[in-house]
Amino acid sequence: MAKKLNKLDKVNESITVNRYDNGWMVEVSGRDKENDWKTAKVLCATEAEMLDVVKEWNTMEIES
Repeated sequence: MAKKLNKLDKVNESITVNRYDNGWMVEVSGRDKENDWKTAKVLCATEAEMLDVVKEWNTMEIES
C-alpha cells in the first residue's frame, strides 16, 4: 500500500471521515518534518481504501 499521509510526520489524535455518494474523504491534520501544521485530505473511492488510510493514521506518532 502506498503511503497516503506521507506529508505528515506526526498526526493529531482525531480525524474526520466524510461519506459522499461516490466515496469518502479522510481528513488528517498534524505536523510535517519542519514542524509546520499541515492537513492531508485523502479521497477514497472504496471502503477498503478509506480503512487503509485510517489504519495508516493509527500507526503514526501522535502530535503532542
